Amino acid sequence: MATEEQTPVELHIVSDSTGETAARLVLALEAQFPEQAFSEIRHPRVESVDDLALAVATARGRPAVMVYTLVEPGLREAMRQLCRRARVHYCDLLGHPIDSIARVSGAAARMTPGARPPLDQTYFKRIEAIEFAVKYDDGVGSGLDEADVVLVGVSRTSKTPLSIYLGYLGHKAANVPIVKGIKPPPALFEIDPAKIVGLTIEAQRLSEIRSNRVATMGGPKKRYAGLLDVYEELDEATAIHRRLACPVLDVSDLSVEETAMRVIKLVADRQRERKHKPKPP
Repeated sequence: MATEEQTPVELHIVSDSTGETAARLVLALEAQFPEQAFSEIRHPRVESVDDLALAVATARGRPAVMVYTLVEPGLREAMRQLCRRARVHYCDLLGHPIDSIARVSGAAARMTPGARPPLDQTYFKRIEAIEFAVKYDDGVGSGLDEADVVLVGVSRTSKTPLSIYLGYLGHKAANVPIVKGIKPPPALFEIDPAKIVGLTIEAQRLSEIRSNRVATMGGPKKRYAGLLDVYEELDEATAIHRRLACPVLDVSDLSVEETAMRVIKLVADRQRERKHKPKPP
């Protein structure tokens, strides 16, 4: 946690497009300094050296870093010179990768600000996977056989956002909720066990999340957010996870992105182990 006396480090995000690429990296950078306070200042759609000079001027003399994604070589060079003259720290996110790929491939970069990925097979695979996650969310339908990943957990363990994010990464994800007193669908115990991943969460944390949801949506707290009921529901989930013999991730302190990466690795590792497991004589 940042203290009140701490001076925030200014991260100036400069881009000739929307700045979303740089913004995503900035989030990853901030995560490496959990005790440090940060302030993000965006400078999107810069089109000229004057625009760059104005952005650098706002950071001059301050605890700041210019983080930029500029495609046009002239603007990148101008940005370097402006930052050096102003004695402002800077980080060019696109320049070195573009130059390196061009040298290795022998192909010239498009040099188009805001260029989008092509509408190729990978793109349509992602769209299909996202639609799949929506269609088979929360145990709806019968997509467990077709799914690449099946998430099993109690309510508010991020099953839905995790399924959508996995879809964005191109993995078809279905999720099955564990509800106290209601048996999971029989198909859950008939599918390939290597693609099942259980989700759990610390009881107190789950109770708080559910209490906040009840306060927002309205409705009785008891039997949904009460701590005793939460413990009982988590115990039931643990029993089902054991019956499925699936790995279980605790999502209490994990982001959706990190959870997704762990889910993908768990499924891949289990499928690899099964593939190389010696067949019984």
